[in-house]
This record gives sequence, structure tokens and C-alpha cells, in this order.
Amino acid sequence: MSDTLGTDTAADRQSQGTAGAGDAAASASPAPAVRRRSGRGRMRLEIAVLSGPPIIVFVAFVIFPVVLAAYYGFYKWQGYGAATDWVGLNNYRLILTDPAFQQVLWHSLMILVLSLVIQGPLAIILAILLNQRIRGRAIIRVLIFVPYVISEVIVGTGWSLMLQSTGAANDLLKHIGLGSLQKDWIADPKLAIWTLMAIISWKYIGFAVILMLAGLQSIPDELFEAAQIDGASYWQMQRRITLPLLGPTIRIWAFLSIIGSLQLFDLVYIIWGQYVSGTAGTSTMAIYMVAQGRSAGNYGYGSAVAVVMFLITLIVALIYQRFVLRRDLRGAITEGVS
Repeated sequence: MSDTLGTDTAADRQSQGTAGAGDAAASASPAPAVRRRSGRGRMRLEIAVLSGPPIIVFVAFVIFPVVLAAYYGFYKWQGYGAATDWVGLNNYRLILTDPAFQQVLWHSLMILVLSLVIQGPLAIILAILLNQRIRGRAIIRVLIFVPYVISEVIVGTGWSLMLQSTGAANDLLKHIGLGSLQKDWIADPKLAIWTLMAIISWKYIGFAVILMLAGLQSIPDELFEAAQIDGASYWQMQRRITLPLLGPTIRIWAFLSIIGSLQLFDLVYIIWGQYVSGTAGTSTMAIYMVAQGRSAGNYGYGSAVAVVMFLITLIVALIYQRFVLRRDLRGAITEGVS
């Protein structure tokens, strides 16, 4: 009987010990969950602190002006006082049926295409050449990039003075015996668009070259060494290795160039002005917005033009992102680890 009592007592102690361990484990198990919750809360706080100010600035200086422009676009508004002369969609109807707007839209699309066709191949060639070990490479890079950091006002003023009919360009042609090539580079409708493209290419080619050089730096040298061992020529390596691996950089640059071309204003306004640009064939949607809005005293119509410009740019950006940047963006997105 004593053996039975001893056995029961040991069993009771074992069961009590197991229960005590279970209670201790149960009391300790919420700690990791609490730590996870506090870690998530801290992460949300950090995200709010870091992203809050940029979001506020973006809403204040991008979203709110667009909403305000959309509101005034429904009125015939002179730019001061309350907007009371409701015209509904009449402003937008006038924009879409105005031959002048269709003309500037065509000019903007032409500038977009020519920018991609001219600057893209030229920037790739220059970047490949400047990626080689040549003497004075750093100085050449600086000289190519300098026009990009110069103010558009300075660039526009300088080129407008040089390209006038009595400017430095025609004077130089005359002194070197090429007087027959003297042209009215700014006012001639057959030459003005090409003059604009030359200035734009000179101004912004440096940014494209820097982007391409950054993309070239990310390509491993081992790939070229392996291809060289296999007997590939220089141009085969560029076609089979450089261009495919430079694709993401080219697509990002093209996206930025497209957006900039659709919003081009400053160079055209400084060199040609809002009136000469129309007859010279260099007017853009932004020039049309200023001429028909602010200069004409019809800020409601100008606001409607701004909304149309925003929608055109947004649609082009979304289409480009959907069909061109999709795989690049998919590779850049990472899922959070739970």
C-alpha cells in the first residue's frame, strides 16, 4: 500500500510539474506576439514620419493645383474674384475642336518622337565611347554634361541671339565663305523645328549620356571577357551584351524624355515667344495654354488646357508603364517578409 501511495504521490508531482511548465509556457508565449506588434507599430511610425512630409508637399503642389484647375476649367474666369460664369464642358469642347490646339499637339508629338530618335542613339554611342579608357575622358564627360545644368533662360537667350538673321551663326558662315548657307534659323517654318531639336539635343544629351554611363557601369566585365574568348567581335559584344543589358536604363530615359517633351515650354517661349512659335511651327501645348489662358485673360480656358495636358501626359505615362516598363517595375518590387 505504501508503494501505491508513493507512486500516486510521484504521479501527482509529475502532473503538477507538467501543468506548471505549461502555465509558464502559456504566460511566456504572448511576448513574441507583443514584440511583433510593437515592431510593426514602430515600422508604421517610421514610414509615416519619413513619407508624410513628401506626401503633404505632393498633395499641396501637384494634386491640389490639378483639382483647382479642373474646377476653374468649368468656368469662364478672368483670374480674380469668385468663379461664377459657369460654362460646363464648353471649354473642353473648344479645346478639342480648335485647329490651333490640334496643331500644337502635333508639334508636341513631333518633338517627342524626334527627341527619342535623335538623342537616344547619340547618347548610347557617346556613352560607349566615353566608357573606354581614353585620354581626357573626364573632361569630355563634364563638357557634355555642362549644358544640362545651365539654366534654360541662359540657353534660350544665348541661342536666340546667335541664330537671328544678323546673329553670330550667319556671320560665321559669311566669314568662312559659306554665305550661301545663311538662313533665318528661327522664323523659317521649314527650319525652325530642326533648330529647336538641335538646341534640345545639345541641352539634354548630357543627362542621357550620364544615365547610359551609369547603366554601362553596372554591366560585369566578365561577360565581355567571356565573349572575347569565344571570338566575338567588338560590335557583336555591343549588340549582344551591351544593348540588352542597357535596356532598363534606355527605357527609363525614354520615359523621362517623353514626359519632358509633352511639357516643353521654357526654351520655346524664350526663343520664339508665344506668337512667333505658332507661325514658325514650334509651338507646344504649354505655349498654347499660356497664350490662350493668361495672355488672353481667360484663366478658365487656360485651366481647362492644363487639365487636358495633364490627362494626355498621364495616359501616355500609364500606357508606357503598362507595356514597356512592366517587367522592369516587376523586378524592382519586393514583397515584405512577414
